[in-house]
Amino acid sequence: MLEQSNQAQATALARTCHGVSPLDDPCNALGSVQCDVCGKWFCAAHAEDESWHSCLLQARDEGGEG
Repeated sequence: MLEQSNQAQATALARTCHGVSPLDDPCNALGSVQCDVCGKWFCAAHAEDESWHSCLLQARDEGGEG
């Protein structure tokens, strides 16, 4: 039974929102939307917000600060 509890905790942790703000503040909400590109989980508020979704930022990153 302890093994099931550990597995449930690991699953819940994996489904935590992977969104990180531009100021590196993590979102600790439960992820309800899985990204088709990177497979990470995001809460409903951050799933479509490219400023919190590093996968979308990387896709648009064309390099160079200028």
